[in-house]
Amino acid sequence: MTSETADRGELEPKRRTGPVTFWREVRAEAKKITWATRQEVTVSTILVLIMVLIAAVFFFVTDWTIGHVVKLILDLVR
Repeated sequence: MTSETADRGELEPKRRTGPVTFWREVRAEAKKITWATRQEVTVSTILVLIMVLIAAVFFFVTDWTIGHVVKLILDLVR
C-alpha cells in the first residue's frame, strides 16, 4: 500500500484463506468472547421488564389524559 492510499484510508485487498485457516481464526475469535453470567442475565431481564412496565403505564396515562382532554374540547365545541 502506498502512503497516498494509506492517507486516504483505503484498505488493502483481503487475502484469500482456505477453509481450515478460516475455521481456526473463527475458533480463536470465539475464545475471546466473554459471556454474561446467569445472574447478569437475570438482573438485566428484570430491569428490562421493569422499564417496559413503567413505559406502558406512562403511555396509558398519557393516552387516557389526552383522550379526556380532546373529549372535553369536542363537547365544548358542540
